[in-house]
Amino acid sequence: MLDTHLDQLKVLAEPSRAEQMAAYHKQSREVLGVPNPATNELTKSWRKSLNLEQRVELASALWGTNIFEARIAAAKLLTQARIREDAAAWDLLQSWVPDFDSWAIADHACSAISKRLQAMPDRLDTVEAWTQSDHMWTRRAALVATLPWAKMNNLKPADQQHRERVLGWAASYVPDRNWFIQKAIGWWLRDLSKHDADRTSAFLAEHGPAMKAFARKEAAKYLKDA
Repeated sequence: MLDTHLDQLKVLAEPSRAEQMAAYHKQSREVLGVPNPATNELTKSWRKSLNLEQRVELASALWGTNIFEARIAAAKLLTQARIREDAAAWDLLQSWVPDFDSWAIADHACSAISKRLQAMPDRLDTVEAWTQSDHMWTRRAALVATLPWAKMNNLKPADQQHRERVLGWAASYVPDRNWFIQKAIGWWLRDLSKHDADRTSAFLAEHGPAMKAFARKEAAKYLKDA
């Protein structure tokens, strides 16, 4: 199965783009030069033609190639809101987190993870453990994968609790001076500000002075009194 699907991905490669993409994404792994819209269309067709078991098997194999676009395709294969009996998909997705080493791959995988978290919010208990990881990308994933809770309107009490839980993680990250961590805090708060400006302002009033300036500016981007 892997060879056939990998060949389909490689056919879409534009070799002239590969070097540029590798430099932009700071990749030491193989980069084929496949544009993201082409990967989107291909994985969309795969999702239609394969059952869940086959998709999990293919996603695992694609991830194992360590090819840049193959890892992104693997994540896209499992990015779906409704998956019945999704334990195998969830197990595979969380097994990838320690492998994260670049924002593009991590963000695509986190998009798939976020769907599984929304399907079963109890999984936030697993994500909370990521906030204590020595691996920066794992810590970052805890915020990126929970972005849906920053974007919700008219929250149910349970979702309000989930939002406050993640904001607690974000607050605990403020002393971390890593650029990607600070960027993730700013990103989460920026998205939250579109739906709950008061809560965003309260967070910034308490924690903003300790945040890096660029992250604070990102968080306040859509606040009227910024």
